[in-house]
Amino acid sequence: MKHLTIKFIIAAGIILGSFTNCANGPVGGFLFTGTTFPGEFNTLNNVSPTKKAEGCTRSVLGLITWGDSGAGQIALENGITKIATIDHSTMSVLTLVYRDYCTIVAGE
Repeated sequence: MKHLTIKFIIAAGIILGSFTNCANGPVGGFLFTGTTFPGEFNTLNNVSPTKKAEGCTRSVLGLITWGDSGAGQIALENGITKIATIDHSTMSVLTLVYRDYCTIVAGE
């Protein structure tokens, strides 16, 4: 009985841990998620979105994660000096198998 309890606690920890740092937006699905949702915008509304760039952070099995989805770095790498909008998108397959979280920067 004691071994069964320990196995249950370990299994529950793995299952609950697999749902941390999930890439999902306003609405998520267990089998598949694909969303795009708004983020920040320039409240002065004096920047036209003539350039658009995207940066993503990806994860496989929750074990390996890579990428850069920081708006500042995306703007710097793509020559965007004034930001008009920052939007986001997510995509995941079976919640844990594959996930990505992208930041979309538009500006001049």
